[in-house]
This record gives sequence, structure tokens and C-alpha cells, in this order.
Amino acid sequence: MPTLSVILITRNEEANLDDCLASLEGIAQQIVVVDTKSTDRTLEIAKNHGAIVSQPPDWPGFGPQKNRALDLATGEWVLSLDADERLTPALRSEILTAIHHSAHVDCFAIPRLSWYCGRFIRHSGWHPDYVDRLFKRGTARFSDDLVHERLIANGQVAKLENPMLHFSFMNYSQVLQKIDRYSTASAEQAFAKGRRSNPLKAILHGLWAFIRTYFIRAGFLDGAQGFTLAMSNAQGAYYRYIKLWHLCQDARS
Repeated sequence: MPTLSVILITRNEEANLDDCLASLEGIAQQIVVVDTKSTDRTLEIAKNHGAIVSQPPDWPGFGPQKNRALDLATGEWVLSLDADERLTPALRSEILTAIHHSAHVDCFAIPRLSWYCGRFIRHSGWHPDYVDRLFKRGTARFSDDLVHERLIANGQVAKLENPMLHFSFMNYSQVLQKIDRYSTASAEQAFAKGRRSNPLKAILHGLWAFIRTYFIRAGFLDGAQGFTLAMSNAQGAYYRYIKLWHLCQDARS
């Protein structure tokens, strides 16, 4: 019988983690949580669900941290989740079928249905949002990116049909906090790779992000949330490139 390890990385996720881990009932033989200096009830919740908990002293970035969690997994199959994601009963059933009857497939992409400030987003480039998350242990690793990491799978990738629920943003304050964190990390990553920017480039990237989200990817069909999502994508792009420009300025001086 194939076994399944579920891996997560966390930091102060007490608002999300209990529901996430509860959605794994009956499917996971092992849960691994690698935490970064949580000061809330995250570790308590993880242990209440029988998780193996590791708390390294440093933060190497999203990709390396997920590889740390992967290194602790012992199951034949591995499912990588974020704390704000949930499995539905239909998806749990599909995952069990996949790992029991997948002779030639090493990795499965799972569609996500994401929540943004009051509604699930079905356009705007957010749906179906396939992400490679379920894979045979030993056939994939995460990239070493500080942010926007990806799973690098060696074998064939197939798609599952049932989506997982992604409660990404419950309010706009969370949106703004993530824009700030991710734009900083993205700018630092780009700077380390030798990329450069300027204010005009920042403005143009922000404008293009809005046009792509709201018009090309039909964000207008997502109502008011579609508009605010397009605006937040524009903000994220602008701040990423303007912060990169500031890093370049600081380096010159």
C-alpha cells in the first residue's frame, strides 16, 4: 500500500493550520511541519495533529525551507501544502486513487480555487491555477528560489481534476502585507541575479500587470474583487521593480 507524507512550512499560522491539517484526515500517514520562529499556537496545533515538527534557527528562503521539509518525509508519495490550503473530500478521494493507480506518473498537478477578500476568483489568471504538489519521493525537488519557488519534477506530470481550496487573502490588509514582503524578496532575488531597474520600468511593469489581469485574463468577470486584484498585482509589480532600482542605487553609492 503506498504511503503519503504531507509537508508544510509555517510561520505564525494558527489562524489557518488547524483547518488545513484537519482536511488531511484519512489520507496522510505522516505530516511534517518545518517552522520559522512562530510565536503563536502554530507548533501546538501541529503537534495536536501528530505532526513531526522541525524548527531550524535560520530562514534560507521558501525553496530551501521546503526542501528541508521534504528531506524529513518518509512516505512513498509526498504532498506539499501551504497552511492556507484545504483538501476537499473529492480531492482526498482523487489523491488516494492517483497514488494507488499511477504506474507511469511520478507527479500530479492540482488545480487551486483561491479566495480573495470575499469571493473565490474564477478568472484573473487565478483559475484553475495548476500547481505541481503531489509526487513520488525522490523524483522531485524544490528550486532554491527565495520566493516564488517551484517544484522541479523529473518524471511525467499529470493533472488532477478536483481543486484544493486556497484561502489566500481574507482581507485587504493581508494583501498589502504580502505585497510588501514578496516585492522585497523578489527585488533582492533579482538583484542577486544581476538584474537592474529604473522608475519607468517599474511604472510600465505595474501598468502591464493591471492590463493583463483585468482585461486579458478577464478579471472584470470577478466583479469588484477582480478590479482590486488587478490593482494589487499592479502594486506588487511596481514595488518589486522600484525596490530593485533602490537596491541598484544603494549599490552604486
